[in-house]
Amino acid sequence: MTLPAVTGSILGLQVGSRSPWFLAVLAVHVSAALVAVAAGAGAAISRKGSAPHRRWGRWYRGSLAPTVLSAAALATVRPAADWPLLVLGAVAVVAAVLGRPTGPRRPAVAGRTRHATAMAVSYSALLTAFYVDNGSHLPLWNRLPTLAFWLGPTLIATLLLARSARRDRDAPRWLRRSRALRPRDARGRRAGG
Repeated sequence: MTLPAVTGSILGLQVGSRSPWFLAVLAVHVSAALVAVAAGAGAAISRKGSAPHRRWGRWYRGSLAPTVLSAAALATVRPAADWPLLVLGAVAVVAAVLGRPTGPRRPAVAGRTRHATAMAVSYSALLTAFYVDNGSHLPLWNRLPTLAFWLGPTLIATLLLARSARRDRDAPRWLRRSRALRPRDARGRRAGG
């Protein structure tokens, strides 16, 4: 079923249609996406492996499916503009599935690295889709170039992931010894030679 591409405005924001069906799906999409963003942030800032981290992670993974499925339904209104967002949604879901921890509570280093990397990819894909679609309507964000919406979340996630890996005492030795990740002393020199 294809909805008419009649655009409207609700609370000053442009929407693809004023159809009740479209607005109901939009409400589900926005609600699920807000839960995903909050839960992803909660998992990212909570102590890794703790009960809150696992709970936030379950909420994050659980909210991704309705977010992406509702995005697919909304894309029927403007498919040309929304297909890249659907690709990002698919990347977020696949990465979250691949990053789901299995086995013991404290898995081997390879398992922790896989989990952290996959979840960082998933969360940055989710945020990229959000900013690409909504960034130009947000205060202050509307002053950034479009490229910042596409690259910003991935760049920030990469830096935070590298910092996290650097602090992990079980991380591979080559990563812990990387000069680029060593902290600087008061004179601006890299620690450790």
